[in-house]
Amino acid sequence: MKKLVVLTGAGISAESGIKTFRDSNGLWEGHDVMEVASPEGFKANPELVLDFYNQRRKQLFEVSPNKGHYNLVALEKYFDVEIVTQNVDDLHERAGSKNVTHLHGELLKARSIVDENVVLDWNNNLVLGDKCPKGNQLRPHIVWFGEMVPMLEKAIEITQKADILVIIGTSMQVYPAASLVNYIKPKTPIYFIDPKPSVSKNQFLNLTIIDEIASLGTDTLLKKIKP
Repeated sequence: MKKLVVLTGAGISAESGIKTFRDSNGLWEGHDVMEVASPEGFKANPELVLDFYNQRRKQLFEVSPNKGHYNLVALEKYFDVEIVTQNVDDLHERAGSKNVTHLHGELLKARSIVDENVVLDWNNNLVLGDKCPKGNQLRPHIVWFGEMVPMLEKAIEITQKADILVIIGTSMQVYPAASLVNYIKPKTPIYFIDPKPSVSKNQFLNLTIIDEIASLGTDTLLKKIKP
C-alpha cells in the first residue's frame, strides 16, 4: 500500500468555522501576536495568554469536522495515510484519521512550564493555579514563536517516506513547516489544494494544483488518485 502524506494548515479547519484568528493587520483577536503566542508574552501577562487559548478551546467545542477531513479518512481505504498538521485543533482525529502529527501543539492538551515532556489532556479552562502532578504551573501545549518545534524531526521522517504528497490549506510560507516539501523523494507526485494557491505549476516537479477549497479539492483528489 502506497504511503500518502498530507500536510494541512488553517484552510482545512476554516471550513468548519474555526477562525485563523489572525486579522489582515496581523493582530490575533486584537492582540499583537507576541502578546499571546510567545514565552515573553506569557511571562508578562499569563492571565491574558491563558484566556486567549481558553477562548480558542471554547470555539473548538462548537465546531465539527468537515468533508475535507472526512475525505482524508476515506483515503485510508486505499493508502497508508499520515497527516502532518500545523493546526492545533482535533478535527482530524474527530473525523477518524488514525495517524496525525501536530507540528504546533494541541489545544486540548496542557504542559508543565518546567518540563515540556509533562503533557496532560486538558478540555477545560486553564488558569493560574492549575498544576501538573509535579506541582508546576501548566501552560497551553502550543509551540509559540521563538520555541523549538519538537515534532519536526518526526514530520521530516514521515515526509521522506511519502509516495504521494498532498498539501491542503496552507501557503507553505511558514517555516519550518514549509521546509517539509524539500524532504520528499525525487519525482514524488505533489497535489496542492487551495482556492488561492501560493505556488506556481513550475515550482515543483510533478506538481498538480487543485484550486478549490478543501472539501471540494479533496473530492477532486479522490477521483484523481483512487486506484
